[in-house]
Amino acid sequence: MTRTDRRGFSIRIFLPDGSPDGLRIVEKSNWTGCGIVCPRPLFPEAKSRDEFDRTGVYVLLGPPQEGELPEIYIGEGDPIRQRLERHQAEKDFWTSAICFTSKDSNLNKAHVQYLESRLIELASGAKRSKLHNGNVPKLPSLSEADIADAETFLAEMLLCFPVLGVSIFEKPEKPKPQAVKLMIKKKGIHATGYESAGGFVVQKGSGVVKKETECLSPTIRKTRSDLLKNNVVIPKGIAWQFSQDYEFSSPSMAAAFVLARTSNGRTEWRTPDGKTLKELQESP
Repeated sequence: MTRTDRRGFSIRIFLPDGSPDGLRIVEKSNWTGCGIVCPRPLFPEAKSRDEFDRTGVYVLLGPPQEGELPEIYIGEGDPIRQRLERHQAEKDFWTSAICFTSKDSNLNKAHVQYLESRLIELASGAKRSKLHNGNVPKLPSLSEADIADAETFLAEMLLCFPVLGVSIFEKPEKPKPQAVKLMIKKKGIHATGYESAGGFVVQKGSGVVKKETECLSPTIRKTRSDLLKNNVVIPKGIAWQFSQDYEFSSPSMAAAFVLARTSNGRTEWRTPDGKTLKELQESP
């Protein structure tokens, strides 16, 4: 389902302790699912809540280590409390957990194993995070009806994640018909892209300068290393090339990645006739 196909919906976020940085309970209109966002320091106190006593699927989130990619681990539990208690003791990287369960207890072990496998598959395909799961687990054997139910639950979760600031499962949307095509043509490479709701998308086939300048920030260096390791960019002659569309958090991040130097994306990205992104943004 694309963004243009989606209809409006409501998400209710309840703060049990009254703090925007505390526990958050997430409910979506016309859905039996329930999400709970729990900062790691609050888990020992919050784990007695009923939500943690249900069968569910969860994502552990950790901040990026130098680069732009957050660290994540995806799991399931029946119930989820015991799994999170183990991760509290054994995994150091995560700072918060997002868990999804069913208010009517209709999720069973096979359902959440299916959801876990699909989420890992989506995160692996999007390549927007450092995934701590070793492999994509096989899908459990489910009836056609159960698969349909699980896919419906998954679709609702995927609508909730971006609202919670998590975009690790999403590949870039195709550009809208009115989107302006922008490009960088320097240092022997040609890159194309367009502005997006999440930042800036560099398109498949775009060239990337291989040799980094000394002034390149550690964040960009680490991001370049991560995306090369994930095969988002691949060697192509004396340069690199994008193997898929990829969304960066800003035009400047995208330009710096492509040019291997500190860059102002608003002036580096230009239309085919030479107008800068800055000029487009400031035009009436």
